[in-house]
Amino acid sequence: MRKELFTFLLFFVLASLLWFGYTMQSVRNTRVPVLIQYTGQSGNIGFGQPGLPDTVQIEVRDAGSRLNTYHRESLKLTIDLRPYIHGEKGTIRVPSDALRRSISDILQGTSRLIETTPEEISCPYYTEEEKTVTIAFQGELNMAAEYQMTGAPQLSHKRMKIYGQEKDLATIDTLYTAYTALNGLSDTTELRLPIAIPTGIRAERDSIDIRIATERFTEKKFTLPLRAKGVPEGYRIRLFPREVEVSVRVGMSHFAQVNASDIHAICVYSPERKDKLEVELKFTNPYITGAWAYPSVVEFLLFVQQDEKDSNG
Repeated sequence: MRKELFTFLLFFVLASLLWFGYTMQSVRNTRVPVLIQYTGQSGNIGFGQPGLPDTVQIEVRDAGSRLNTYHRESLKLTIDLRPYIHGEKGTIRVPSDALRRSISDILQGTSRLIETTPEEISCPYYTEEEKTVTIAFQGELNMAAEYQMTGAPQLSHKRMKIYGQEKDLATIDTLYTAYTALNGLSDTTELRLPIAIPTGIRAERDSIDIRIATERFTEKKFTLPLRAKGVPEGYRIRLFPREVEVSVRVGMSHFAQVNASDIHAICVYSPERKDKLEVELKFTNPYITGAWAYPSVVEFLLFVQQDEKDSNG
């Protein structure tokens, strides 16, 4: 029984190999798609319906082994539209002879093109107005504990061209990414986001790359003198206390680049405040992302200036 089964399987495999070899060598027809990429058109050229096809179906004749190559590896054709665009509007027409010639050029030498569907490419075109607009991120970014962003999100493109009717373009100055919420960010994140493009508007790109750089932060502490502003002429002010403890938040990589001279602790006098003033912190160092003073409210004493020996706090 086993010997008979083995003999059957052996003959079955041999027959299959013979059939496969015959199929690979026999000449026959098959249909395959050709992917089309268009070049040569300026960005402000719009296309009417049904639009330019992105594929053409062809029937080709050749040996089976070569036909299998067309099924495994997609055929790709590039069509330059410049010879077919004349004036501000009209019809792009790639005639059948030009289309067949271009397709034949990408086929193997032994292959014969039988038929193309469609036989020719035809599409109305028109010229639109164009405008350059800003691209901006839209969303919410929440850092993980003890992490912060090192600057604003970085976009791969800050501006781009859009196309459409003048009345529609007039109302658009900025296009935003699709709203995106990211939570718990602790590592530098890179992603591609779609751009929200209004109906009736075309854009030179429909997505943008964004990079969100993060790093761990720490606090740096200083003891700073308090200074008063807004004191009426002829008066002096004494603050209690005269110094405050200040904590600033700074990224680990820039810890050494933040100094006490970067921060100023100020109290602004107001007649409405009878006995206490709030402490305001001013800083210009870009590496400081937050600052707190203790105490945040101080007492004061306002008195008439008498001579240079009087203390001014």
